[in-house]
Amino acid sequence: MNTDLLVRRAAIVSAMRRFFDSRGFLEVETPVRIAAPAPETNIDCPPVSTGGFLRASPELQMKKLLAAGLDRIYQIGPCFRDGEKGSRHNPEFTMIEWYRKGEDYLAIAEDLEALLKDLGLGGPVRRISVREAYVDFAGWDPWGDWDQDRFDFDMATVIEPRLKEIGGGVFLMDYPVAASSLAIVKDGHAERWEFYFDGIELANCFTELCDAVEQRRRFEEAKKERLALGEADYPLDVEFFRALPSMGSAAGVALGVDRLVMALTGAKAITDVRAGE
Repeated sequence: MNTDLLVRRAAIVSAMRRFFDSRGFLEVETPVRIAAPAPETNIDCPPVSTGGFLRASPELQMKKLLAAGLDRIYQIGPCFRDGEKGSRHNPEFTMIEWYRKGEDYLAIAEDLEALLKDLGLGGPVRRISVREAYVDFAGWDPWGDWDQDRFDFDMATVIEPRLKEIGGGVFLMDYPVAASSLAIVKDGHAERWEFYFDGIELANCFTELCDAVEQRRRFEEAKKERLALGEADYPLDVEFFRALPSMGSAAGVALGVDRLVMALTGAKAITDVRAGE
């Protein structure tokens, strides 16, 4: 454990809170133990012996707050994923998520660029479409020949290494619809971006889908995919579907705090910037 890094981490988290508080965001807290996680392939929430699951994200709960009338909100807190351990992964990690009603994924990108500049991680930021990245770097078009396994494999083995070669900050923009179950669709792509710094994914953003019928359909499809892969089946969050029509247009992002601290401090392992790991 490196106490100097922990001191720097504390300063970074404090600066993040000042950034959002000064821009009119409300800090919120939602439950860590939840009854119904969003069904996403390859993201497994640890079950709790007394019932429910430890959250992989506070997303659904924060969207319920938007539906209840809150406008700009953020949350910093623990999240959990089974089976994730490595230099950039930990079964428990810290996430910041923020949401803005009446905005889209481009507005959230502006938030992130301003935040990074405020924290000292500025510099030129490139925007590359997912289609451009796969055609130029991997030699195929996911829109013309969708293959989830190939898409995921090439992301890890081809796209992300090329983003590391490019260096600095890169927004990977506009994903295939099949890879974005929580985003709206426009002009044949999902309004989703992921942000990379030196080839390491830091953030994942959507213009949020607020059509309850379509969202339920996508979750049902994701549940089928999870079962086909032998992954745990999660119950559907019925309250979330009921709340969606009241949420209206909105956009939100999840940013890994531990990885951001690593980028700002030069730490090589996620355990170096977490207390007690």
